[in-house]
Amino acid sequence: MKQAPFEQNIIAMVWDCDKTLISSYMQEPLFRHYGVDGKTFWAEVNALKERYGAQGISVNSDTSYLNHILTYVKAGLFKGLSNKLLREFGKELVFYPGLPQFFGEIKKLVEDDPKYKAFDIRLEHYVVSTGFAETIRGSSIAPYVEGIFGCEFIENPLQPGFLDAAGDLKSGASAAELGLVPACEISQVACALDNTSKTRYLFEINKGSNKYPDSIDVNSAIARESRRVPFENMVYIADGPSDVPAFSILNYNGGSTFAVYPKGDVKAFRQVEALRHAQRVQMFGEADYVTGSQSWLWLTEKARAIADQIVARKQAAIRNSAGAPPAHLT
Repeated sequence: MKQAPFEQNIIAMVWDCDKTLISSYMQEPLFRHYGVDGKTFWAEVNALKERYGAQGISVNSDTSYLNHILTYVKAGLFKGLSNKLLREFGKELVFYPGLPQFFGEIKKLVEDDPKYKAFDIRLEHYVVSTGFAETIRGSSIAPYVEGIFGCEFIENPLQPGFLDAAGDLKSGASAAELGLVPACEISQVACALDNTSKTRYLFEINKGSNKYPDSIDVNSAIARESRRVPFENMVYIADGPSDVPAFSILNYNGGSTFAVYPKGDVKAFRQVEALRHAQRVQMFGEADYVTGSQSWLWLTEKARAIADQIVARKQAAIRNSAGAPPAHLT
């Protein structure tokens, strides 16, 4: 009999970052460091689509800011911007109340409960962002998360002929000439996430390709009962309309969706209420994760509800696997 590869005992909480975990945008430390006006930068980014469109060039409005950052690097305005520096900026990110402690609290709430521990039910956190993966890795939230998916840069691109580099090094070419040593500045986009491509990482978590990349491809056909984290075991938390593609994947497949808004922000409140009214999200709350807050209550109760469903499925499977006991003939 073919054995299922995964026990499907994992609960995954998948988080957006900007305006969901932090109140601002993670590029702000970058602008402060170089004395660049953020409003001017974003105004330029917002104008790129129209300006390039006039030249007959179509650009992705969600990720064009990455190339504009590289333009600032080449112009000397972000001189010396490296992946190491992007990670250092993570130390400056200020998280909403209750974070990052909430990540550990809800994980402990599930994993320390004897009812759930009997079936080895665990909770994992993931961050999926159109921002910088390196900056999130350098933040205080990083030790609490199982995986971080975001935009990434290459500092020193490999040059033509790099496959023959070993022979060239022996013949006297320098490693720097062959693109084998790190540069001090980012120069290419390695990975760009937009609001639609975020859904790819939901499927990676779902199928388990993020954990077993050598064995499972995100595009592999895998039966639902054989996937590592069923969609019904997932919760997606974000702040607005840009996350509708990810919300839709979870809603369609039996997962859970939750939107947050800053306390006292009427405009943001109306935005998430519109999402709920349109059935894009199942619930929303203030971006406050302190124990006892509305968001804390909804998310912890949702985690318990998912864990209870896993327990019920496991118990039913155990009962169904056992035949009737022998009995005396009468």
